[in-house]
Amino acid sequence: MSISENKSVSKRQLNGFFAAFTLIALCFALWGFANNVTSPMVGAFSKIFRMSTSEATLVPVVFNLGYFCMALPAALFIQRFSFKWGVLVGLALYALGAFLFLPAKMVGSFMPFLGAYFVLTCGLSFLETSCNPYVYCMGSEKRAVQRLNTAQAFNALGSVAGMLVAVFVHQRLNPLESHVRAQMPQQQFDIIKDHDLNILIEPYIYIGAMVVLIMVVLYLTHVPRYDMPGNGKDITTILTELWHRKNYREGVLAEFFYVGAQAACWMYIIIYGTRIFIAEGMTEQEAEVLSQKFNIVAIVFFACSRFICAWLMNWFSPERMLSTMAILGIAALMGVIFLTDRNGIYCLVTVSICLSLMFPTIYGLALRGIGENIKIAGAGLIMAILGGSFFPPIQAIIIESHITVLGLPSTNLSFLIPLLCLAMVVWYAHRAYVRHCIRGIEE
Repeated sequence: MSISENKSVSKRQLNGFFAAFTLIALCFALWGFANNVTSPMVGAFSKIFRMSTSEATLVPVVFNLGYFCMALPAALFIQRFSFKWGVLVGLALYALGAFLFLPAKMVGSFMPFLGAYFVLTCGLSFLETSCNPYVYCMGSEKRAVQRLNTAQAFNALGSVAGMLVAVFVHQRLNPLESHVRAQMPQQQFDIIKDHDLNILIEPYIYIGAMVVLIMVVLYLTHVPRYDMPGNGKDITTILTELWHRKNYREGVLAEFFYVGAQAACWMYIIIYGTRIFIAEGMTEQEAEVLSQKFNIVAIVFFACSRFICAWLMNWFSPERMLSTMAILGIAALMGVIFLTDRNGIYCLVTVSICLSLMFPTIYGLALRGIGENIKIAGAGLIMAILGGSFFPPIQAIIIESHITVLGLPSTNLSFLIPLLCLAMVVWYAHRAYVRHCIRGIEE
C-alpha cells in the first residue's frame, strides 16, 4: 500500500472518530439537559399539586429508578448488537418519555408524570450505558479517563441549558405562594394548576422533537463500532468476575455515593437559598428565582471545571485529582452547614466545582483492566445512579423535621448527607491510587 493510501485510511479513521465523538457528545448534552431541567421541578411539582417536599421527591426517586432498572437490559442489548444501536434505542425511549408529558398534563394528576419520567430515564439509562463505554473504547485505555472527562464536559453544557430553561419555567409559573394555594377552593386551584402544567411540559415537548432529529441523523451516519470482541461468557460468569475485582466493586459503591451527593446538592440548593433570601425580606417567588440563578452559576462553574480538569489530567493522576477535589468539596460543605447567611450558598456553589470531574473519573478508574466485560461493567456503574434516589429523600426528611442544633436550621444540617457521600469518594480515590500508582496492580 502506498503512502498516499495510508494517509487516506488514516484520514478516514480520523473523520470517523470525530463524527462518532461529536454525535455521542451531543447525547451527553441531552441527558445533562434532562437531569438539570428536572431537578428544580421538585419545587414546581410541590406547588402545582399542593404536595410536601417529601412527596415531590418521588420525581428524582423515579427518575433515578429508571436508570437502575434499564442499565443491565441495555448492557445485554449492546452486547448482542452494538453501541450505536444502544444509543438509538436510548434516544427513542427518551423522546417517547418526553412526549408522554402531554397526555400526563391532560390527565392532570401527579402519577402520569412519574410514568413519563420513568420512560424518559429508561432512555437515559440506555444512552449512558452505551455512550460512556463507547467513549472509553475510542482509544487507548491510558487516556480513557481524560477522554471521558472531555465528553462529560458536554454533559455539563447540557446541564447549563437545562438550568436556564428551569429558571424560565419558574419565572412563568403563577406567583402565588404555597400557603395561599393550600387554602384555595378546588375549582380556582384547578385553573392555576392547568396554567402551570402547560408551562411545565413545554421544554419536554421541544426536547423530545430535538431528540428525534438527532436520532435520525445518527441512524443515517456511519460511525466506527469500537466494540470489544465478544467473549461468549454468560451473564452469571461475567458478574462473578466483576464482583471479585475490588477496584470495580469499590468504584460502583463510590459512584453510588457520588451521585447521591450531586443530587442532594443540586436538588436542595433552591430550598437552601430560598430560606436565606426570605430571611433577607424577599417574597417566596423572588427567593426561589434568585436561588435558581445561583443554581445556574453552580452548573456553569461545574461545566468550566470539567474542561479544566480534563486538561489538567495531562499532568496529574486522575486518582489524586479525584481525592483532592473531594476533600475540597467536603471543606465547602462544612461552610454550607455552619454558615447561615449568603456565604453558605456561595459555599454550595463552590461544591459544584469540586463535583465536576467525579462521575467520569470514578467511571474510568473502575473500568481499568476490565477488558471484554466492559459493557456489563458499564451497566453496573450506571445502576449506581440509584444513589440519586436513595439520599435525597433522607435529606428531605431532615429538612422537614425543622430541628435545630447549635442554632443551625434543619436545611443546613441536611447537607451532612452529601458530606458523608464525598467522604466515601475520598476513600475510593485513595484506594485506587494505592492500587494503581503505588502497587501497580488492578484487582
